[in-house]
Amino acid sequence: MAFEGLSAKLQNAFRKLTGKGKLTEQNIKDAMREVKMALLEADVNYLVVKDFIKTTTERCIGAEILANLNAGQQVIKIVNEELIALMGGGVSKLTWSPSVPTIYLLCGLQGAGKTTMAAKLASYLTRQGKKPLLAACDIYRPAAIKQLQVVGEQVHVPVFEKGTQDPVKTASEAVEYARYYGNDVLIIDTAGRLHIDDALMEELERIKSAVQPQEILLVIDSMTGQDAVNVAKTFNEKLTVDGVILTKLDSDTRGGAALSVRAVTGKPIKFAGTGEKLQDIEPFYPERMASRILGMGDILTLIEKATEAAGDSLTDSGKASAKNPTDFSLEDFLDQIQQMKKMGPLKNVLGMLPGIGTKLKDVEIDDNAFKKPEAIIRSMTLKERRHPEILNASRRKRIAAGAGVTVQDINALMRQFDQMKTMMKQMMGNKKAVFRQMKHMNFH
Repeated sequence: MAFEGLSAKLQNAFRKLTGKGKLTEQNIKDAMREVKMALLEADVNYLVVKDFIKTTTERCIGAEILANLNAGQQVIKIVNEELIALMGGGVSKLTWSPSVPTIYLLCGLQGAGKTTMAAKLASYLTRQGKKPLLAACDIYRPAAIKQLQVVGEQVHVPVFEKGTQDPVKTASEAVEYARYYGNDVLIIDTAGRLHIDDALMEELERIKSAVQPQEILLVIDSMTGQDAVNVAKTFNEKLTVDGVILTKLDSDTRGGAALSVRAVTGKPIKFAGTGEKLQDIEPFYPERMASRILGMGDILTLIEKATEAAGDSLTDSGKASAKNPTDFSLEDFLDQIQQMKKMGPLKNVLGMLPGIGTKLKDVEIDDNAFKKPEAIIRSMTLKERRHPEILNASRRKRIAAGAGVTVQDINALMRQFDQMKTMMKQMMGNKKAVFRQMKHMNFH
Protein backbone atom coordinates (compact mmCIF):
# COMPACT_ATOMS: atom_id res chain seq x y z
CA MET A 1 0.00 0.00 0.00
CA ALA A 2 1.04 3.59 -0.54
CA PHE A 3 2.95 5.49 2.15
CA GLU A 4 3.54 2.47 4.41
CA GLY A 5 7.13 3.46 5.22
CA LEU A 6 6.31 7.15 5.63
CA SER A 7 3.30 6.42 7.86
CA ALA A 8 5.33 4.17 10.15
CA LYS A 9 8.11 6.75 10.57
CA LEU A 10 5.71 9.62 11.22
CA GLN A 11 3.74 7.65 13.79
CA ASN A 12 6.98 6.69 15.52
CA ALA A 13 7.96 10.37 15.73
CA PHE A 14 4.60 11.38 17.20
CA ARG A 15 4.54 8.46 19.62
CA LYS A 16 7.44 10.03 21.50
CA LEU A 17 5.29 13.07 22.22
CA THR A 18 2.37 11.07 23.58
CA GLY A 19 1.67 11.81 27.21
CA LYS A 20 3.58 15.09 27.30
CA GLY A 21 1.39 17.73 28.85
CA LYS A 22 3.29 20.62 27.34
CA LEU A 23 4.89 21.25 23.99
CA THR A 24 8.43 22.52 24.55
CA GLU A 25 10.51 24.00 21.79
CA GLN A 26 13.03 21.18 22.14
CA ASN A 27 10.62 18.24 21.87
CA ILE A 28 8.91 19.93 18.93
CA LYS A 29 12.24 20.33 17.15
CA ASP A 30 13.16 16.72 17.91
CA ALA A 31 9.86 15.51 16.45
CA MET A 32 10.16 17.76 13.41
CA ARG A 33 13.67 16.47 12.76
CA GLU A 34 12.27 12.95 12.50
CA VAL A 35 9.39 14.17 10.32
CA LYS A 36 11.93 15.87 8.05
CA MET A 37 13.96 12.67 7.67
CA ALA A 38 10.81 10.66 7.00
CA LEU A 39 9.71 13.04 4.24
CA LEU A 40 13.14 13.13 2.61
CA GLU A 41 13.33 9.33 2.67
CA ALA A 42 9.89 9.32 1.02
CA ASP A 43 11.55 11.25 -1.83
CA VAL A 44 9.68 14.49 -1.21
CA ASN A 45 11.31 17.49 -2.86
CA TYR A 46 13.92 19.01 -0.53
CA LEU A 47 12.67 22.60 -0.85
CA VAL A 48 9.11 21.41 -0.21
CA VAL A 49 10.26 19.60 2.94
CA LYS A 50 12.21 22.64 4.12
CA ASP A 51 9.18 24.94 3.81
CA PHE A 52 6.84 22.34 5.32
CA ILE A 53 9.01 21.83 8.42
CA LYS A 54 9.48 25.58 8.88
CA THR A 55 5.75 26.31 8.73
CA THR A 56 4.77 23.34 10.89
CA THR A 57 7.40 24.06 13.55
CA GLU A 58 6.32 27.69 13.82
CA ARG A 59 2.73 26.61 14.34
CA CYS A 60 3.63 24.00 16.95
CA ILE A 61 5.90 26.17 19.07
CA GLY A 62 3.80 27.93 21.65
CA ALA A 63 0.58 26.31 20.44
CA GLU A 64 -2.00 26.08 23.17
CA ILE A 65 -2.97 22.52 23.99
CA LEU A 66 -6.67 22.10 23.39
CA ALA A 67 -8.62 20.73 26.34
CA ASN A 68 -9.23 17.36 24.70
CA LEU A 69 -5.80 16.90 23.09
CA ASN A 70 -2.42 15.92 24.53
CA ALA A 71 0.84 17.28 23.14
CA GLY A 72 1.30 14.48 20.62
CA GLN A 73 -2.25 14.81 19.34
CA GLN A 74 -1.83 18.57 18.98
CA VAL A 75 1.26 18.09 16.79
CA ILE A 76 -0.55 15.46 14.70
CA LYS A 77 -3.46 17.87 14.23
CA ILE A 78 -1.13 20.60 12.98
CA VAL A 79 0.86 18.23 10.75
CA ASN A 80 -2.40 16.89 9.31
CA GLU A 81 -3.58 20.40 8.44
CA GLU A 82 -0.25 21.27 6.84
CA LEU A 83 -0.21 18.03 4.81
CA ILE A 84 -3.68 18.84 3.50
CA ALA A 85 -2.54 22.33 2.52
CA LEU A 86 0.60 20.90 0.90
CA MET A 87 -1.48 18.65 -1.35
CA GLY A 88 -3.89 21.36 -2.40
CA GLY A 89 -6.34 21.88 0.43
CA GLY A 90 -9.44 20.44 -1.21
CA VAL A 91 -10.50 18.14 -4.02
CA SER A 92 -10.02 19.57 -7.52
CA LYS A 93 -12.76 18.40 -9.85
CA LEU A 94 -12.73 18.21 -13.63
CA THR A 95 -14.15 21.23 -15.42
CA TRP A 96 -16.59 20.97 -18.30
CA SER A 97 -16.80 22.70 -21.65
CA PRO A 98 -19.96 24.65 -22.47
CA SER A 99 -19.97 22.94 -25.87
CA VAL A 100 -19.85 19.22 -26.67
CA PRO A 101 -17.55 17.37 -26.45
CA THR A 102 -15.50 18.26 -23.39
CA ILE A 103 -11.94 17.37 -24.40
CA TYR A 104 -9.30 16.03 -22.03
CA LEU A 105 -5.78 15.71 -23.40
CA LEU A 106 -3.65 13.14 -21.56
CA CYS A 107 0.12 13.52 -21.74
CA GLY A 108 3.15 12.09 -19.97
CA LEU A 109 6.29 10.04 -20.34
CA GLN A 110 6.31 6.50 -21.73
CA GLY A 111 5.74 3.90 -19.04
CA ALA A 112 3.71 6.14 -16.73
CA GLY A 113 0.54 4.16 -17.46
CA LYS A 114 -1.11 6.79 -19.64
CA THR A 115 -3.04 4.48 -21.98
CA THR A 116 -4.45 2.41 -19.13
CA MET A 117 -5.31 5.59 -17.24
CA ALA A 118 -7.20 6.90 -20.29
CA ALA A 119 -9.45 3.83 -20.05
CA LYS A 120 -9.76 4.20 -16.27
CA LEU A 121 -10.83 7.81 -16.65
CA ALA A 122 -13.33 6.79 -19.33
CA SER A 123 -14.70 4.11 -17.01
CA TYR A 124 -15.01 6.64 -14.17
CA LEU A 125 -16.85 9.14 -16.38
CA THR A 126 -19.16 6.43 -17.69
CA ARG A 127 -20.17 5.70 -14.10
CA GLN A 128 -20.89 9.42 -13.74
CA GLY A 129 -23.42 9.18 -16.57
CA LYS A 130 -21.17 10.49 -19.36
CA LYS A 131 -20.69 9.01 -22.83
CA PRO A 132 -16.92 9.17 -23.46
CA LEU A 133 -14.90 8.46 -26.59
CA LEU A 134 -11.21 7.51 -26.57
CA ALA A 135 -8.89 8.78 -29.30
CA ALA A 136 -5.68 6.89 -30.15
CA CYS A 137 -3.00 9.47 -30.96
CA ASP A 138 0.11 7.49 -30.00
CA ILE A 139 1.37 6.27 -33.37
CA TYR A 140 4.93 5.51 -32.28
CA ARG A 141 4.87 2.95 -29.48
CA PRO A 142 4.37 -0.58 -30.86
CA ALA A 143 0.81 -1.83 -30.25
CA ALA A 144 -0.22 1.38 -28.46
CA ILE A 145 -3.36 1.70 -30.57
CA LYS A 146 -4.22 -1.94 -30.06
CA GLN A 147 -3.73 -1.59 -26.30
CA LEU A 148 -6.15 1.34 -26.19
CA GLN A 149 -8.69 -0.65 -28.20
CA VAL A 150 -8.39 -3.59 -25.79
CA VAL A 151 -8.83 -1.53 -22.62
CA GLY A 152 -11.53 0.53 -24.30
CA GLU A 153 -13.49 -2.61 -25.07
CA GLN A 154 -13.09 -3.78 -21.47
CA VAL A 155 -14.73 -0.61 -20.15
CA HIS A 156 -17.26 -0.54 -23.03
CA VAL A 157 -16.00 2.76 -24.44
CA PRO A 158 -15.44 3.20 -28.21
CA VAL A 159 -11.99 4.05 -29.55
CA PHE A 160 -11.40 6.39 -32.49
CA GLU A 161 -8.23 5.54 -34.42
CA LYS A 162 -6.80 6.30 -37.85
CA GLY A 163 -3.69 4.19 -37.78
CA THR A 164 -0.39 6.01 -38.21
CA GLN A 165 -1.67 9.20 -39.79
CA ASP A 166 -0.63 12.54 -38.27
CA PRO A 167 -1.88 12.52 -34.63
CA VAL A 168 -3.01 16.13 -34.98
CA LYS A 169 -5.34 15.15 -37.83
CA THR A 170 -6.58 12.13 -35.87
CA ALA A 171 -7.37 14.29 -32.84
CA SER A 172 -9.26 16.81 -34.99
CA GLU A 173 -11.28 14.09 -36.71
CA ALA A 174 -12.03 12.53 -33.31
CA VAL A 175 -13.66 15.79 -32.20
CA GLU A 176 -15.97 15.77 -35.23
CA TYR A 177 -16.71 12.06 -34.71
CA ALA A 178 -17.66 12.69 -31.08
CA ARG A 179 -20.00 15.51 -32.05
CA TYR A 180 -21.66 13.44 -34.76
CA TYR A 181 -22.20 10.37 -32.59
CA GLY A 182 -23.16 12.19 -29.40
CA ASN A 183 -20.10 11.50 -27.25
CA ASP A 184 -20.05 14.27 -24.67
CA VAL A 185 -16.46 13.58 -23.55
CA LEU A 186 -13.35 12.99 -25.66
CA ILE A 187 -10.21 11.62 -24.00
CA ILE A 188 -7.09 11.87 -26.18
CA ASP A 189 -4.27 9.41 -25.49
CA THR A 190 -1.05 10.97 -26.77
CA ALA A 191 2.44 9.61 -27.39
CA GLY A 192 5.03 9.49 -24.64
CA ARG A 193 8.80 9.30 -24.69
CA LEU A 194 11.42 7.78 -22.44
CA HIS A 195 12.40 11.36 -21.70
CA ILE A 196 11.14 14.83 -22.62
CA ASP A 197 12.31 16.03 -26.05
CA ASP A 198 11.47 18.86 -28.43
CA ALA A 199 9.69 16.59 -30.93
CA LEU A 200 7.30 15.32 -28.25
CA MET A 201 6.47 18.80 -26.99
CA GLU A 202 6.04 20.21 -30.48
CA GLU A 203 3.51 17.49 -31.35
CA LEU A 204 1.58 18.03 -28.11
CA GLU A 205 1.50 21.78 -28.74
CA ARG A 206 0.08 21.16 -32.23
CA ILE A 207 -2.63 18.88 -30.87
CA LYS A 208 -3.45 21.42 -28.17
CA SER A 209 -3.75 24.18 -30.76
CA ALA A 210 -5.91 22.06 -33.06
CA VAL A 211 -8.50 20.77 -30.57
CA GLN A 212 -8.38 23.37 -27.76
CA PRO A 213 -8.82 20.87 -24.90
CA GLN A 214 -10.82 21.83 -21.84
CA GLU A 215 -8.05 20.39 -19.68
CA ILE A 216 -4.55 18.99 -20.21
CA LEU A 217 -3.99 16.22 -17.68
CA LEU A 218 -0.46 15.04 -16.98
CA VAL A 219 -0.13 11.37 -16.06
CA ILE A 220 2.86 10.63 -13.84
CA ASP A 221 4.13 7.48 -12.14
CA SER A 222 3.96 8.02 -8.37
CA MET A 223 6.73 5.46 -7.85
CA THR A 224 9.30 7.74 -9.49
CA GLY A 225 9.26 10.26 -6.64
CA GLN A 226 11.09 13.52 -7.32
CA ASP A 227 11.70 12.52 -10.94
CA ALA A 228 7.94 12.65 -11.45
CA VAL A 229 7.87 16.14 -9.99
CA ASN A 230 10.62 17.30 -12.35
CA VAL A 231 8.65 15.85 -15.28
CA ALA A 232 5.52 17.66 -14.11
CA LYS A 233 7.39 20.94 -13.83
CA THR A 234 8.76 20.66 -17.39
CA PHE A 235 5.44 19.63 -18.96
CA ASN A 236 3.70 22.49 -17.15
CA GLU A 237 6.25 25.03 -18.40
CA LYS A 238 5.80 23.83 -21.99
CA LEU A 239 2.06 23.11 -22.12
CA THR A 240 0.47 24.72 -19.06
CA VAL A 241 -1.21 21.59 -17.69
CA ASP A 242 -4.45 21.86 -15.73
CA GLY A 243 -4.03 18.91 -13.43
CA VAL A 244 -2.11 15.76 -12.58
CA ILE A 245 -3.14 12.12 -12.44
CA LEU A 246 -1.00 9.83 -10.29
CA THR A 247 -0.69 6.18 -11.31
CA LYS A 248 0.37 3.22 -9.14
CA LEU A 249 -0.59 4.86 -5.88
CA ASP A 250 -1.62 1.41 -4.63
CA SER A 251 1.99 0.23 -4.65
CA ASP A 252 4.47 0.67 -1.82
CA THR A 253 5.31 4.08 -3.21
CA ARG A 254 7.36 6.44 -1.10
CA GLY A 255 4.89 9.27 -1.67
CA GLY A 256 7.28 11.94 -2.91
CA ALA A 257 5.26 12.78 -6.00
CA ALA A 258 1.92 13.09 -4.19
CA LEU A 259 3.43 15.38 -1.56
CA SER A 260 5.55 17.51 -3.91
CA VAL A 261 3.77 18.02 -7.21
CA ARG A 262 1.24 20.64 -6.07
CA ALA A 263 3.85 22.69 -4.23
CA VAL A 264 6.34 22.61 -7.12
CA THR A 265 3.96 23.12 -10.06
CA GLY A 266 0.97 24.80 -8.47
CA LYS A 267 -1.21 22.27 -10.30
CA PRO A 268 -3.70 20.05 -8.45
CA ILE A 269 -3.71 16.27 -8.39
CA LYS A 270 -7.13 15.37 -9.77
CA PHE A 271 -7.13 11.56 -9.79
CA ALA A 272 -5.14 8.63 -8.48
CA GLY A 273 -4.86 5.12 -9.83
CA THR A 274 -5.39 2.76 -6.90
CA GLY A 275 -5.10 -0.72 -8.40
CA GLU A 276 -4.65 -2.82 -11.51
CA LYS A 277 -8.32 -3.07 -12.44
CA LEU A 278 -9.76 -0.56 -14.90
CA GLN A 279 -12.25 0.58 -12.26
CA ASP A 280 -9.44 1.39 -9.80
CA ILE A 281 -9.42 5.17 -10.06
CA GLU A 282 -10.59 7.70 -7.53
CA PRO A 283 -10.65 11.49 -7.16
CA PHE A 284 -7.70 12.76 -5.16
CA TYR A 285 -8.84 14.11 -1.79
CA PRO A 286 -5.93 15.82 0.04
CA GLU A 287 -7.64 15.50 3.43
CA ARG A 288 -8.23 11.76 2.97
CA MET A 289 -4.68 11.20 1.74
CA ALA A 290 -3.27 13.09 4.72
CA SER A 291 -5.39 10.91 6.99
CA ARG A 292 -3.96 7.76 5.38
CA ILE A 293 -0.40 9.05 5.66
CA LEU A 294 -0.84 9.70 9.38
CA GLY A 295 -2.33 6.25 9.95
CA MET A 296 -5.82 7.56 10.70
CA GLY A 297 -7.47 5.54 7.94
CA ASP A 298 -9.85 6.69 5.21
CA ILE A 299 -13.37 5.73 6.18
CA LEU A 300 -15.06 7.99 3.61
CA THR A 301 -13.29 6.35 0.66
CA LEU A 302 -14.00 2.92 2.16
CA ILE A 303 -17.70 3.76 2.37
CA GLU A 304 -17.71 5.02 -1.22
CA LYS A 305 -16.02 1.85 -2.44
CA ALA A 306 -18.51 -0.30 -0.55
CA THR A 307 -21.46 1.65 -1.94
CA GLU A 308 -20.15 1.42 -5.50
CA ALA A 309 -19.38 -2.29 -5.14
CA ALA A 310 -22.90 -2.94 -3.84
CA GLY A 311 -24.61 -1.20 -6.75
CA ASP A 312 -27.77 -3.05 -7.67
CA SER A 313 -26.30 -6.45 -6.90
CA LEU A 314 -28.49 -7.26 -3.90
CA THR A 315 -30.53 -10.39 -4.40
CA ASP A 316 -34.26 -10.30 -3.79
CA SER A 317 -33.72 -12.00 -0.45
CA GLY A 318 -30.94 -9.49 0.27
CA LYS A 319 -33.36 -6.60 -0.25
CA ALA A 320 -35.76 -8.27 2.11
CA SER A 321 -33.11 -8.85 4.76
CA ALA A 322 -32.13 -5.20 4.58
CA LYS A 323 -35.59 -4.51 5.99
CA ASN A 324 -35.70 -7.55 8.28
CA PRO A 325 -32.35 -8.90 9.56
CA THR A 326 -33.96 -12.21 10.56
CA ASP A 327 -34.31 -12.98 6.82
CA PHE A 328 -30.54 -12.67 6.26
CA SER A 329 -29.47 -15.85 4.45
CA LEU A 330 -26.30 -17.49 3.19
CA GLU A 331 -27.24 -16.20 -0.27
CA ASP A 332 -26.91 -12.67 1.13
CA PHE A 333 -23.66 -13.65 2.84
CA LEU A 334 -22.30 -14.82 -0.53
CA ASP A 335 -23.48 -11.57 -2.11
CA GLN A 336 -21.52 -9.58 0.49
CA ILE A 337 -18.40 -11.62 -0.26
CA GLN A 338 -18.77 -10.73 -3.94
CA GLN A 339 -19.07 -7.04 -3.05
CA MET A 340 -15.93 -7.19 -0.89
CA LYS A 341 -13.98 -8.69 -3.80
CA LYS A 342 -15.03 -5.78 -6.04
CA MET A 343 -13.54 -3.27 -3.60
CA GLY A 344 -9.99 -4.21 -4.53
CA PRO A 345 -7.09 -5.98 -2.79
CA LEU A 346 -8.06 -6.91 0.77
CA LYS A 347 -4.89 -5.36 2.22
CA ASN A 348 -5.75 -2.00 0.64
CA VAL A 349 -9.32 -2.16 1.93
CA LEU A 350 -8.20 -3.00 5.48
CA GLY A 351 -5.57 -0.27 5.27
CA MET A 352 -8.34 2.32 5.09
CA LEU A 353 -9.44 1.44 8.63
CA PRO A 354 -8.03 3.79 11.30
CA GLY A 355 -4.91 2.44 13.00
CA ILE A 356 -4.68 -0.60 10.74
CA GLY A 357 -2.49 0.53 7.81
CA THR A 358 0.96 0.43 9.37
CA LYS A 359 0.17 -2.74 11.30
CA LEU A 360 -0.34 -4.53 7.99
CA LYS A 361 3.08 -3.54 6.62
CA ASP A 362 4.73 -6.92 7.20
CA VAL A 363 1.53 -8.96 7.23
CA GLU A 364 0.67 -11.12 4.24
CA ILE A 365 -3.01 -10.75 3.40
CA ASP A 366 -4.32 -13.59 1.24
CA ASP A 367 -6.68 -12.25 -1.41
CA ASN A 368 -7.87 -15.84 -1.89
CA ALA A 369 -9.34 -15.82 1.63
CA PHE A 370 -12.82 -15.56 0.15
CA LYS A 371 -12.46 -18.67 -1.98
CA LYS A 372 -13.17 -21.18 0.79
CA PRO A 373 -16.44 -19.65 2.07
CA GLU A 374 -17.51 -19.10 -1.55
CA ALA A 375 -16.89 -22.75 -2.40
CA ILE A 376 -18.78 -23.89 0.69
CA ILE A 377 -21.89 -21.80 -0.01
CA ARG A 378 -21.90 -22.69 -3.71
CA SER A 379 -21.83 -26.39 -2.76
CA MET A 380 -25.14 -26.01 -0.93
CA THR A 381 -28.59 -26.43 -2.39
CA LEU A 382 -30.78 -23.35 -2.80
CA LYS A 383 -32.89 -24.52 0.14
CA GLU A 384 -29.82 -24.89 2.35
CA ARG A 385 -28.61 -21.39 1.48
CA ARG A 386 -31.96 -19.85 2.31
CA HIS A 387 -32.61 -22.00 5.40
CA PRO A 388 -29.19 -22.69 6.99
CA GLU A 389 -30.89 -24.01 10.12
CA ILE A 390 -31.44 -27.33 8.28
CA LEU A 391 -27.69 -27.96 7.95
CA ASN A 392 -27.37 -31.10 10.03
CA ALA A 393 -24.26 -33.29 10.32
CA SER A 394 -24.93 -35.36 7.18
CA ARG A 395 -25.60 -32.29 5.05
CA ARG A 396 -22.41 -30.63 6.30
CA LYS A 397 -20.43 -33.76 5.46
CA ARG A 398 -21.83 -33.77 1.91
CA ILE A 399 -21.12 -30.05 1.43
CA ALA A 400 -17.54 -30.47 2.72
CA ALA A 401 -16.90 -33.20 0.18
CA GLY A 402 -18.34 -31.06 -2.63
CA ALA A 403 -16.35 -27.96 -1.68
CA GLY A 404 -13.10 -29.79 -0.96
CA VAL A 405 -12.99 -28.58 2.65
CA THR A 406 -13.46 -30.10 6.11
CA VAL A 407 -16.58 -30.13 8.23
CA GLN A 408 -14.67 -27.92 10.69
CA ASP A 409 -14.34 -25.28 7.93
CA ILE A 410 -18.11 -25.33 7.47
CA ASN A 411 -18.67 -25.04 11.22
CA ALA A 412 -16.33 -22.00 11.32
CA LEU A 413 -18.19 -20.36 8.44
CA MET A 414 -21.53 -20.91 10.16
CA ARG A 415 -20.21 -19.31 13.35
CA GLN A 416 -19.17 -16.25 11.34
CA PHE A 417 -22.56 -16.19 9.65
CA ASP A 418 -24.39 -16.37 12.98
CA GLN A 419 -22.22 -13.57 14.38
CA MET A 420 -23.03 -11.35 11.41
CA LYS A 421 -26.73 -12.10 11.71
CA THR A 422 -26.65 -11.26 15.43
CA MET A 423 -24.83 -8.03 14.70
CA MET A 424 -27.46 -7.05 12.11
CA LYS A 425 -30.24 -7.59 14.64
CA GLN A 426 -28.44 -5.43 17.17
CA MET A 427 -27.96 -2.68 14.58
CA MET A 428 -31.70 -2.23 14.47
CA GLY A 429 -31.96 -1.48 18.17
CA ASN A 430 -28.72 -0.86 20.01
CA LYS A 431 -25.70 0.70 18.32
CA LYS A 432 -23.48 0.30 21.37
CA ALA A 433 -24.11 -3.42 21.35
CA VAL A 434 -22.99 -3.51 17.71
CA PHE A 435 -19.57 -2.13 18.56
CA ARG A 436 -19.19 -4.63 21.42
CA GLN A 437 -20.12 -7.46 19.06
CA MET A 438 -17.68 -6.30 16.36
CA LYS A 439 -14.91 -6.11 18.93
CA HIS A 440 -15.32 -9.76 19.86
CA MET A 441 -15.95 -11.16 16.38
CA ASN A 442 -13.14 -13.44 15.25
CA PHE A 443 -12.99 -14.10 11.52
CA HIS A 444 -10.56 -16.72 10.21
